[in-house]
Amino acid sequence: MSTPPLLRLYPARFRRAFGDEIAESYHEAVEGAGRAARLREAGDIAAHALRMRLHLGSAQRGGRLFAAAAPFASAATAAYTAFDLVSLIGDRYASGNPDFLVPLSYAMGGCALVALMGAVLALGGRFAAGTRCAFAGVLAWAVILLAVTLPAGAPLPWEFAAFVLAPVLVAAVPLACPPDLRPPGRVRSKAGPAALLLWAPLAVVVLALADADGLGSVILWRLGVPTAAALALAGRPALAGLRTAGQCALAGAPFVAMGYCAGVVDQDTLLPALAALAAGAAALHLWRRRGRDSGAATPN
Repeated sequence: MSTPPLLRLYPARFRRAFGDEIAESYHEAVEGAGRAARLREAGDIAAHALRMRLHLGSAQRGGRLFAAAAPFASAATAAYTAFDLVSLIGDRYASGNPDFLVPLSYAMGGCALVALMGAVLALGGRFAAGTRCAFAGVLAWAVILLAVTLPAGAPLPWEFAAFVLAPVLVAAVPLACPPDLRPPGRVRSKAGPAALLLWAPLAVVVLALADADGLGSVILWRLGVPTAAALALAGRPALAGLRTAGQCALAGAPFVAMGYCAGVVDQDTLLPALAALAAGAAALHLWRRRGRDSGAATPN
């Protein structure tokens, strides 16, 4: 049996220990399969090798860290893309004109809608497909924004770079989650994903019209309501997965980043927000540790 060249992507120690097993599983999976199946299996091996190189396996601390933060990053992506759509629809409804160039506003709105659908699907239980869809939508949104706002050859200001790259990095966090540590689905029925795909855009439209009618005229309204809805969709299992201070901090960081991009957090409040995030993460970690210690000390 030949050894797949992709095994060379693994660290040498891991390849010596598990290379034969991986090669055997690969040959069993692709035996008699078509080109698409072979490409899919090769992609899985390459992704697994990359995770092992980056110490993001399910048995490693990095993998568990990103697994705990994954649902919160998806929730932050859903909240920010909903904010972007609410702002676009609300401003157009109020003024009769979009706040951006007309053709590109539709293109960016379409990318934001794709990302919103993907993030909602990821939170609802279709994690792999949803996170890839969300990342693709956010990446396309960023590319369009860069293409239309920066002249050719112009330097990229760091403030604008943070505004563009932060949503992309947040959307990429769930992609680092190991497959066997993916969060459980909140929606069990087969009709659930279809209902979520219908509910998300309708909720955005309702929120945008309410905002344009004066029920919520501040940016915090546009971002706060989608954030609360996304966290509710993530549910208690996501919170229960936070066990260390690092996991708590990484889970909260996407919301600080999205708040910065939305204008809720600015340069004056960024450091206090990060300090509050660190303090909250440490407090939650100590509270959980105290609960474990008291439970262990309780006699049977």
